[in-house]
Amino acid sequence: MTTPIISFEKVNKWYGNDFHVLRDIDLSVAAGERIVICGPSGSGKSTLIRCINRLEEHQQGRIVVDGMELADDIKVIEKVRREVGMVFQQFNLFPHLTALGNVALALRTTKRMGRNEAEERAARALQQVGLLRWPAHFPGELSGGQQQRVAIARALSLDPKVMLFDEPTSALDPELVGEVLGAMRVLAESGMTMVVVTHELNFAREIGDFMVFMDEGLIAESGQRGFLDRCENPRTRQFIAAVL
Repeated sequence: MTTPIISFEKVNKWYGNDFHVLRDIDLSVAAGERIVICGPSGSGKSTLIRCINRLEEHQQGRIVVDGMELADDIKVIEKVRREVGMVFQQFNLFPHLTALGNVALALRTTKRMGRNEAEERAARALQQVGLLRWPAHFPGELSGGQQQRVAIARALSLDPKVMLFDEPTSALDPELVGEVLGAMRVLAESGMTMVVVTHELNFAREIGDFMVFMDEGLIAESGQRGFLDRCENPRTRQFIAAVL
């Protein structure tokens, strides 16, 4: 059995003294696997995914990413963040930079690339998400779906081993969701390791190798492809019926 690229072992996290947001989380992600996490608001989904690159700190248990245990060693945290790309609900683009400039800036600051090399790689990343025709457009000139695809390109340009998506379509108008899911679908087909928090359950059914349903900080139920059609937990079935 191969070593997972991400593993959670009895991970617990609290906000303050009272809010137990993650409860004894055990989860493994193999290289090349697509994990989809779903559940109601406040169930701990986003907190879990943000713990993978130490945007949130856990208090108990172990999280290991590509053989590196996440603790308080800033050098380890920085190395993990170089290997893990993340796309958020909000696009977090610089409004004064073009699409190409936003992607190239990440390469220049993180990879220390020169301008020409950074812009060449940025153009390739924009091509991956179908935006090569819009490199000179500023965020305000792009649709929400296009802006989110720029954010995906920015993360991809850094050549991560893992991509994390924290509800990447939740801030979009419904008619723009499809273009972002399309870019993610291409990425999944390329073999990228992905951990995706989403309410887009039809998309999850399509690309997810393993599904996790969270409720009140717990992994209430999980399963391999086809999970949505054969889940047994009443709370899971209730959630799926409400969303689909």
